[in-house]
Amino acid sequence: MIKQFKESSTNAILTIGDIEVLNNFNTSNQLGYYTFIWTGKDAITVKVDSVNKVLQPHSITALTPLQYFKLEQDNTATVYQFNKEFYCIWEHDKEVSCTGILFFGNQVIPSVVLKDSEKEKFETLHQILVDEIATKDTIQAEMLRVLMKRFIIKTTQLIKAEHPDDIAKTSKMDLLREFNRLVEQHYKEEHQVSAYAEMMNKSAKTLSNSFAAYNKSPLNIIHDRIILEAKRQLYYSEISSKEIAFSLGFDDPSHFSRLFKKHTGESPTTFKAKVEAQI
Repeated sequence: MIKQFKESSTNAILTIGDIEVLNNFNTSNQLGYYTFIWTGKDAITVKVDSVNKVLQPHSITALTPLQYFKLEQDNTATVYQFNKEFYCIWEHDKEVSCTGILFFGNQVIPSVVLKDSEKEKFETLHQILVDEIATKDTIQAEMLRVLMKRFIIKTTQLIKAEHPDDIAKTSKMDLLREFNRLVEQHYKEEHQVSAYAEMMNKSAKTLSNSFAAYNKSPLNIIHDRIILEAKRQLYYSEISSKEIAFSLGFDDPSHFSRLFKKHTGESPTTFKAKVEAQI
């Protein structure tokens, strides 16, 4: 059983289902979505970034869109998948953001085995999510985001408590995670890969070569974050596209408009008009 929420104005997607959600991953491919795998009474064998991993029974594992994933052996599981437009478009506390502990804030693959008392809490939350994703009304998107944030908060708390030594410090992060965290901190004022390379004491060429295994370059990641924030402001605020351009560090609003259209296929003005027409 697979249920999906889509929000056309922001391209937000949330998918909730069983192991069938991952059926297309019989060969190794990038997930493309932030993903939670919550196993049932049996373990599941997977391969993440070419490394074999056994997901223990009654455990929750968090994966990022950039990770390569292969389902080696499937069993009963609940799967949640969402994109940046669904969750990252909102402002969140650092630890539960899209660059937080569960995604780009941890060197290891975050996973936690649930105790019986915690299983009951998560099962209740899951049932509310399933009910809400089937309820079509004007506040559905907001409710689903709030519920998903609750799931992320609870999972983060458990992983911090069970694996305190696995929470990576900035100096020990791998290159990909460190770059994503720096982009999150500086994307409004720094738009060039060279600026981040300097922060990391690397050359821009070294960064680009390090990202060669992924389908996104360092510049793609910077631009994606800028566009995501632009969409958030166009959707949730009344300020003009010119003001948004300045807030995102563009001296010339036309440069911002060209970048936005290149990534979305429409101008900021057109995007805003479509949003207003749907409200």
